[in-house]
Amino acid sequence: MIAKQLSVFIENRPGRLGEVLNVLKENKVNIQSLSLADTTEYGLLRLIVDKPEEGKEKLFSAGFSSMLTDVLIVKIPHSPGSLQNILKVISDKNISVEYMYGLTVAGDEASVVVKTSDLKTACEVFGE
Repeated sequence: MIAKQLSVFIENRPGRLGEVLNVLKENKVNIQSLSLADTTEYGLLRLIVDKPEEGKEKLFSAGFSSMLTDVLIVKIPHSPGSLQNILKVISDKNISVEYMYGLTVAGDEASVVVKTSDLKTACEVFGE
């Protein structure tokens, strides 16, 4: 499934992440998954939310720089080697994984968010 990922650039200073999350909370934008990467000066917060367009708009109004990106969400079984199997399928099609992070871990399946070098082909590979 293709989803819109909300990416937010934030200064690496105390309380700034909380400010982003507060904007989303106040506007009833629900976070379904997130990943945070940082450097010494800034952080990159990647989120899957229930209302990505509204989240981006509200964050912009609050002074945050953000963008929307199409990503692929792939369901995989909870079993050893499942992630390796999907990565092999993608690699065999000469598609690079730019980044990925977990979405859910409940039940018999997990989901991962995958940003690839070729979203269209990746979707075809997984029947999305």
